[in-house]
Amino acid sequence: MTRYDGDMERTFAALPPAQGRGFAQTWWGQAWLKTLEDTALDSAQLKTGRRLARAGAVGAVSVRPGRLTAVVQDRDRTAHRADVLLEELSPEQWDRFLDMTAERAGHVAALLDREMPPHLVEDAAAAGVELLPGLGDLEPECDCDAWDHCGHTAALCYQVARLLDQDPFVLMLMRGRDEAALLDDLQTRGGGSAAESSGPEGVDAAEAYAAGDILPPLPDLHGLPDEPGVPPSLDTETPPAPGIDPAALEFLAARTAVQAHRLLAEALRGTSDAELTVEQDAVRLAAGDPGRDVADRLADGSGRGREGLEAAVRAWHLGGTAALAVLDEEWRVEGEALARARAALESAWDTGERPRLRARGNRWTVAGAPVQLRLGRDGRWWPYREERGRWVPAGGAAQDPATALTSAEPTAADGAAPEEAPLRQ
Repeated sequence: MTRYDGDMERTFAALPPAQGRGFAQTWWGQAWLKTLEDTALDSAQLKTGRRLARAGAVGAVSVRPGRLTAVVQDRDRTAHRADVLLEELSPEQWDRFLDMTAERAGHVAALLDREMPPHLVEDAAAAGVELLPGLGDLEPECDCDAWDHCGHTAALCYQVARLLDQDPFVLMLMRGRDEAALLDDLQTRGGGSAAESSGPEGVDAAEAYAAGDILPPLPDLHGLPDEPGVPPSLDTETPPAPGIDPAALEFLAARTAVQAHRLLAEALRGTSDAELTVEQDAVRLAAGDPGRDVADRLADGSGRGREGLEAAVRAWHLGGTAALAVLDEEWRVEGEALARARAALESAWDTGERPRLRARGNRWTVAGAPVQLRLGRDGRWWPYREERGRWVPAGGAAQDPATALTSAEPTAADGAAPEEAPLRQ
């Protein structure tokens, strides 16, 4: 499939690490990488290859017809020879490509400017010549004995994308013709110098317009830190201005860092929640263990009071905004939601073991016992317990009401004996 000709080999010195930039800025470099990423069966090997290439672990790259070669070092400095094979164009395909290109001065001018306009590739394909590799065209070989693309061959391909950005003639050499031979052939077919023929005509306007919206890719995202950052300390010898509470500001900065870390993690996972209300955000801040003065201010500002805020913080720790909604909202269960709730309650206990429940809205209270079940709008059950005359969350949500109720100890056994009773809404 390939041949080696020492007179047609080019060697490119090792490129510096690619920190903070994408591997392909041009559309043809991106097309090269898309072929790699669509072909490789193991995405983990692609990630390894990106990491190695980005760290500068790919040595000098040898390019010759049908083959790319480089030595790639693992993180432990173990060196591996990696090769990627690409089928050369046949003499007939080269003839069709050269005839087509010689007829279009804009294509020649673009190549001389180290550009590969989309129309050149499209016109070549129309002539039966695929310049860019397609699915499965990049054949890997590595002395690590991987049967598919490994991290070493992937790293080589990522590095070659950077070379292609700089010079599309690298692709032509892989396909079987070096720059000098290709330009000589074009001159012969065009009846004059390629440089002369390209001078006055410039680049075809349609080609320039077609390539105008090709933007470089965004840089890779930085990894999410394991923990939120630590805000600066405001403990200085300078007295604060009137009305400024340094301790409150330090707490607010610390909780803001925690919230920013959480929002970033959710955004990276694609699971961002709706924006918090002012009341919900007050509970979030209180859940960060503020000092007594700050907690009192949050209790007053939220309108919950000290005990109410403590219950809200407990709910927040158990389930965030969903648990907070169950604490605050009482709503009428109707229709299909009521039918599902009744069915769940009927089937949760064996006959004779189900406690007597009194229903009001979305809350079912065990008769004679300080425990309660609350139904969330998502169909989950939340256990509640009465403490000092106030209903407070007693555990996390469960799909099964009996499971939820066991979290709300003391159970009905501390009150009246359980007995069967119809469930009424």
